[in-house]
Amino acid sequence: MATNRYELVILGSGSTAFAAAIRAAELGKRAVMTEVRTVGGTCLNRGCLPSKNLIEAAKLLHDARNPRYPGIEPTEPDLDFGTLVEQKDEVIAGYREKKYDSIADKSQDIDIVRGRASFLDAYTVSVDEQTLEGEWFLVALGSSPYIPPIEGLESVPYLTSDLLTSQEDLELRELPRALIIIGGGYIALELGQMFSRFGTDVTILERGPHVLAHGYEPEVGQSIQDILTDEGVVIRTGTGVQRVRQEGDGVVVTVSTRSGQQELRAERLLVATGRRPNTAEVGLERIGVETDELGAIKVDEHLRTTAEHIWAAGDVIGTETASQMATPVGAHDGAIAAHNALSGKPPRKVDHRVIPRAIFTDPQIGLVGMTEEEAIAAGHRCWCNTLPMELVPRAGAIRDTRGVIKMVADADTDEVLGVSMVGAAAAEVIHEAAMGLRFRAKLDDFIDLLHVYPTMAEALKIVAISRYKDPGKLSCCAE
Repeated sequence: MATNRYELVILGSGSTAFAAAIRAAELGKRAVMTEVRTVGGTCLNRGCLPSKNLIEAAKLLHDARNPRYPGIEPTEPDLDFGTLVEQKDEVIAGYREKKYDSIADKSQDIDIVRGRASFLDAYTVSVDEQTLEGEWFLVALGSSPYIPPIEGLESVPYLTSDLLTSQEDLELRELPRALIIIGGGYIALELGQMFSRFGTDVTILERGPHVLAHGYEPEVGQSIQDILTDEGVVIRTGTGVQRVRQEGDGVVVTVSTRSGQQELRAERLLVATGRRPNTAEVGLERIGVETDELGAIKVDEHLRTTAEHIWAAGDVIGTETASQMATPVGAHDGAIAAHNALSGKPPRKVDHRVIPRAIFTDPQIGLVGMTEEEAIAAGHRCWCNTLPMELVPRAGAIRDTRGVIKMVADADTDEVLGVSMVGAAAAEVIHEAAMGLRFRAKLDDFIDLLHVYPTMAEALKIVAISRYKDPGKLSCCAE
């Protein structure tokens, strides 16, 4: 078995891993990444990019069928789902070549070794027929879909979010006639709306009182639930999945509801019940790296694990140090981990206080900071208010007043602690809110900032004004 030696051995080749490898090369160190599937990791190949490509295509179809403006007649575009998947693969392949493969190919200090990685001892990793020895290590293996223990699931073909994978066997290439989705989180909502707009009959099953029931503002969950229901997506809340079975070419899902058990039928089943860190069968227990009950690697504020020479970053650390499973978080932290391991300079601390997030439904959902429940739990006396998008001039001008905006602030200091928005361009608007939180802006800071008129970003100013006045009784741009 061949052995190669590096200053930094990175388990994984996603955004976190590449950020670390690039920083290592900048420091004049040799680094190697491992990859058991496709270089680039989940976001590039199975998550962020392929889903957003197809979600936008579905939006084009929906808008053509449902023009918002009188005077524009609806049309029915032809849909070739196979061709749509092929163009998605071309986009992903091009991005992988430009942003991932070419970086490793052109660097004398970055290698990629393909195969499943596992620690043999504290300073040696096996990757199929090779061994890699390192001075420092970074575990950046990402996460995978969590599959709950549902009776019968092991014998029923089902999909996960990996159905959008690019150029792998799991890729879905035929549009299902009917789809049942187990779970009511962001993946279920994005993919559920997307498939519905492509023409699939979609049913979403959520145990909680509304979709996005855990960790989100209830107003956000209710708003997007109403929007998707209006589009024809069937959303069944308060519904527990008891068992599943195959029946002919389809699947039968037995659910429990307030009125008793029912059987639901569809052609395909999608399990979208969250994600878990990829830390199983890596040999972490052999080298003293501790994990929590969900498999997330425990790290300190410098991303060092319980083994002094091993770091971890990205999805594998779960919510450690208040982190979140998100690509920009992992990429940001991967560079910090490499700096701390290799630079010889004082270590950098991670700061996960402000992490903007987005859900790419239509309209989009933008989120940052605390929810009302979290703010109260943290000891704040909360000023919290929710306004409908119809109060935002831009929303009225473009005839899309769907959604709400909620702002959470400390009632004593007026510091803004969190913002949640359902509305057009929310994924863009949320960055202004994030910058405000980063610099501990107060309500008056959002009010005094001059906003371009008319824009969706004015929603932040309008909801802040509602601390003092009824924004429905003000003229445009008035404070």
